[in-house]
Amino acid sequence: MNSITPITSTNHPFYTMEGWRGGTRSLPQEHDYWIDQIEGTLPPGLEGTLFRNGPGLLDRGGVSFAHPFDGDGMICAFTFVEGRVHFRNRHVRTEGYRAEEAANKILYRGVFGTQKPGGWLANLLDTRIKNIANTQVIYWGNKLLALWEAALPHRLDAQTLDTMGLDDLDGLLKPKDTFAAHPRIDPQGQRLVNFGIQPGPKTQIHLYEFDLAGKLASQQTFAIPGFAFIHDFALTPTYAIFFQNPVALNPIPYLLGLRGAAQCIRFNPQEPTRIWLMPRQGGTPHCLTMPACFVFHHANAYEEGSQITIDSIAYSHFPAPQPAMDFRDVNFADLPPSQLWRIQINLEDDSVRPDCLDPRCCEFPTLHPHWVGQPYRYVYMAAGHDPVENAPLQALLRRDLITGEEQLWSFAPHGFVSEPVFVPKGLQADKPIWAAPGKEADGWILQVVYDASDEKSHLLIFDAAQITAGPVARLSLRHHIPYGLHGTFTPKVFLQP
Repeated sequence: MNSITPITSTNHPFYTMEGWRGGTRSLPQEHDYWIDQIEGTLPPGLEGTLFRNGPGLLDRGGVSFAHPFDGDGMICAFTFVEGRVHFRNRHVRTEGYRAEEAANKILYRGVFGTQKPGGWLANLLDTRIKNIANTQVIYWGNKLLALWEAALPHRLDAQTLDTMGLDDLDGLLKPKDTFAAHPRIDPQGQRLVNFGIQPGPKTQIHLYEFDLAGKLASQQTFAIPGFAFIHDFALTPTYAIFFQNPVALNPIPYLLGLRGAAQCIRFNPQEPTRIWLMPRQGGTPHCLTMPACFVFHHANAYEEGSQITIDSIAYSHFPAPQPAMDFRDVNFADLPPSQLWRIQINLEDDSVRPDCLDPRCCEFPTLHPHWVGQPYRYVYMAAGHDPVENAPLQALLRRDLITGEEQLWSFAPHGFVSEPVFVPKGLQADKPIWAAPGKEADGWILQVVYDASDEKSHLLIFDAAQITAGPVARLSLRHHIPYGLHGTFTPKVFLQP
């Protein structure tokens, strides 16, 4: 079997650290306006709302958070209606956000290394968790939910983005439960599928499926041995697929107030990565192994007879946050590159074959929502400008998984990208996003880009079939948006025309 190994990086002048750091600034202001600076032509028929989530505040009381993943969540809404686009952003006013805003200082330790002022004594044995609601946002069952994988979701007003409070999903979740930030939509079963994790000597994975109205359709619990750090999962009609990365947690430095929890995770390259096939209709999970790697995100998975194919973004090892290091001073060349891998499983002999499809660094894969869980051809990703050097994400990449042909549009040297979002053509407001007619490449790619040359963010729209033709429209904001995490599109409009 192939093993996942890092590649050597060299310096190339297609970005500057000063330029990249511009996207790591907080955006404390909240805005509400029609975007009036548009180059190109907005696609006719494109109506609905792009919701995005990510850390909006990266400091408090003049003290920087140690890692952007510790930042408080901020929701952005781009509303397309009647040939115009409206922008609004609101911070998710969690209980911890409100407390720190009133005190104007950091009151909670962050999972990725942020400590309260006062040294280790001030942090000793303080295991309180601030729900930062900063990872994903999704509209489902007439609810807009901001998600963070270590706690309950927050419900928001879809029209104003005001925070309504924690949502236990009609009593399904208890106060200490978790609800992951990577729900998957099954277009064939017309369900939203998500999970929650309870760690321990055996990790419990709770698998939830919801119907179109947001009502619980099924619930199962699986137990797997050992500690599990799982951020995402893949979905097929038969299985929910989880990768158990070969990591261990030593909580002592965390309890002693010396490190954040994520800084206490250690990768073991001698252990395999375990692939768990959880049957969605119930039954015993099936475990397979592959050479050690670390996976945050999956692109897609599908079944063909006895073979299961999984396309994932894999790292050679866990990119652990380092104590006492300012994340704005990161050396990208020292980090393991994130690469697109195809993992093929043969259930007849339980063999696993992993293959690297491209050495270029990439992340945040997406595809046409109708093809989730099905054999598909095109995957879209945020990618590096250079084909081999590990560097900030500066390009939009489409890969043809049948021919291997790639289309790339780079924003280097000044542009830095977030996750692309696929919006099918022909959407109707009263039908799900995956129900649009057309072929797999019939859609638009919505890409938020931070431009260091004007220190502002821009929303670019690409024809999904012609990435190399460049954007068909560029919408310029009046300010920047800090680098975000995930987003979703709904054909519904929540503004009055």
